[in-house]
Amino acid sequence: MSKVKSIKWVVDSLEGVTSRIDDLEVLYQLASEEHDESTMREAIKECESLEREISKLELQGLLSNEYDQYNCFFSIQAGAGGTESCDWADMLLRMYLRYFQRTGYEFEEISRKEGEEAGIQSTTLLVKGPYAYGYLSCEMGVHRLVRISPFDSGNRRHTSFAAVDVVPDFPDDIDVEIKEEDLKIDFFRASGAGGQHVNKVSSAVRITHIPTGIVVSCQNERSQHQNRRIALAMLKGKLFRLEQQKRDRELAKIVGEKGEIAWGNQIRSYVLHPYQMVKDHRTGYQTSNTQAVLDGHLDEFIEQYLKLRTKQRQESKG
Repeated sequence: MSKVKSIKWVVDSLEGVTSRIDDLEVLYQLASEEHDESTMREAIKECESLEREISKLELQGLLSNEYDQYNCFFSIQAGAGGTESCDWADMLLRMYLRYFQRTGYEFEEISRKEGEEAGIQSTTLLVKGPYAYGYLSCEMGVHRLVRISPFDSGNRRHTSFAAVDVVPDFPDDIDVEIKEEDLKIDFFRASGAGGQHVNKVSSAVRITHIPTGIVVSCQNERSQHQNRRIALAMLKGKLFRLEQQKRDRELAKIVGEKGEIAWGNQIRSYVLHPYQMVKDHRTGYQTSNTQAVLDGHLDEFIEQYLKLRTKQRQESKG
C-alpha cells in the first residue's frame, strides 16, 4: 500500500501539471486574441508557477534508489560541548520541523532526551510522506554552528556540532534477520511531560544489538509492545543500512569512487558570526540568508546534493 501510494502521488502530480499546461494554453490564446493585459499577466504568473512545479518533478526524478520512497526515522544527536551543542540540536530540530510543515510531511516523536540546562541531547522522529527517506537522507551527517554564545557572559564565539541520522522505515516483509539472542532489551520509565503514565509505568524500551553495538529506543507510545515494535523497526533500518554501507565500501575499492558522506563527517556549516553564511561542504552551495535556512528553507541544499549524488552514482556505474 505504501508503494501504491507513492506511485499514485507521482501519477497525480504529473496529471495535475499536464492539466494546468492545457489550461494555460487556453488562457494564453484568449489573452492574445483579446489583447487583454490583465489575462496575460495572469497567464505569465501561472507559467512561472508551473515552472517551479515542473522543477520539483524533475528533482523527484533523481530519487532513483529503491528505498527513497519509504518513510524514515530521523534522529538528531548533540555533539560534545554540553549546553552549547544541546541548544544547537534544538535549533536544528526547529529547522527541520518547519521544513516538514512546509513540505507537508507528517511526523511524530519517538524518543527525546532533554539537555541538562537547555536544548536537547537527542531526539528521534518518525517522518511520513512521499519520498521522505530519499529527500531527508541528503541531510545525514554532522552540522556545525559558529556563533556568539548566548550562554557565555563574555560574549565569545563558540563552535557547536550536532549530527543527523536517517534510516528507512522498512515494511515488515523486508528481509533483515535479527536473532533474539543478539538483543539486550531494557525497559525504563519515559522522561519528560506525559502525566501519570510517564512517571509510573516502565513502558519505554531500549534495545541494544550486541554484535554491532547499535542502540535504539522508543518511549512515546503507551505500551511496551508498541514501543518495542517501533524500536525493532528502527534497528532493522540501521542494520540494513549497515550492510549497504559495507557493500558500498567494497564497490568504492573497485571503482575508486570517493563515496557518499558517511555518519560522523561534517556536511554543512552555519556561520552566524562574524558574518552570515550557510555552506554545504559537499556541493559548495552557500547562501547568506541564514535566517531563511534556519526557518526550514532547505530545498536548494537538498536539490544540489541530489544532483551531486546522482552524478556520483552514474560515474561509479560508468
